Amino acid sequence: MKVWLITGASRGFGALITQEALAAGDAVVATARDPKSVTDRIGDHPNLLAVKLDVTKEEDAQDAVKAAVKRFGRIDVLLNNAGYGLLGAVEESSASEVERMFQTNVFGVLNVTRAVLPEMRRQRSGHVINISSIGGYSAYQGWGTYGATKFAIEGITEALALELKPLGIKATVVEPGFFRTDFLDDNSLVKTKTIIDDYDETVGAVRRFAVEANHAQPGDPAKLAKGMVILAHAENPPLRMPFGTDTLARIEQKNAYVANEIAEWRELAASTDFAA
Repeated sequence: MKVWLITGASRGFGALITQEALAAGDAVVATARDPKSVTDRIGDHPNLLAVKLDVTKEEDAQDAVKAAVKRFGRIDVLLNNAGYGLLGAVEESSASEVERMFQTNVFGVLNVTRAVLPEMRRQRSGHVINISSIGGYSAYQGWGTYGATKFAIEGITEALALELKPLGIKATVVEPGFFRTDFLDDNSLVKTKTIIDDYDETVGAVRRFAVEANHAQPGDPAKLAKGMVILAHAENPPLRMPFGTDTLARIEQKNAYVANEIAEWRELAASTDFAA
C-alpha cells in the first residue's frame, strides 16, 4: 500500500486519481481548501483522510503533512495537482492576475514540496509527481503566462530529479494534453479582464476554441487517473510522462522544430566560444 498526498483533490484530475488510488488499495491524504468538498465527492473510506490545505499557505502544507504522518506513518507519493489557468495574451495579462496564478501554480507547489520532502528524506524513499501541461513543454498563443507557470514546474521537477536521486526519491512531471475535465469551466479557468482587439486573430481564436472545445476534448480523464496509479507504482518512473495523443504530437513537433533551428543556426551559436 502506498500513501498519497494529493492537492486539489475535490474535483477534476485530483478527485479521479484519489478514487483510483483508493480502488487500488492505496491510502490517500486528499487535500482541498474545504475538506468537506472532498468527502462530498469521494464519500467515506477507511484509507481516505480529507485535510484542509490552501497551497498558497505554507503553514497549511506543514499541518497537512503532520496529519498525514500521524494517520498513516509516511508519505510515499506527493501529487502536486492544484492549479488553474489564465487565458489571454501576454500583454493582456495584468500583474495581479499573473502573480495570483503563480502563487498557486508555482509557489504552491514549492510550499507543499518543501513540507513533504523532509519525510521522504527520512524514509529514503518517495515519489514527487508534479502536474504540468503540454503547455509547459511547448507554448501556445493565449496561454503564455499560464504556460510560464508550467514551464517553471518542468524546470523545478528536472532539478528535483537530480537532487533527490541519491536519496532514493524519484520525481516526475506529468504533461496532459486536452482532457475532458472542467479545466475550461469558469471555476478552473480565469480569462484576462483586458482584451486587446489586435490579438483577435491569434488569442481571440483561442478564446473561441475554448468555448467550443469545453467538454469535447479528446482525452479521457478516467483513463489518465488509471495511468497515474500505474505511474506511481512504477519501479523506474520517467522524468516526463506525457498523456494524450495530442501531447505526443506537440512534443514531436517541437522537438523537430528545435532540431531544425539548431541545424540552421549552429555556426553562429558555436562561434561565441573563446578561440582555442
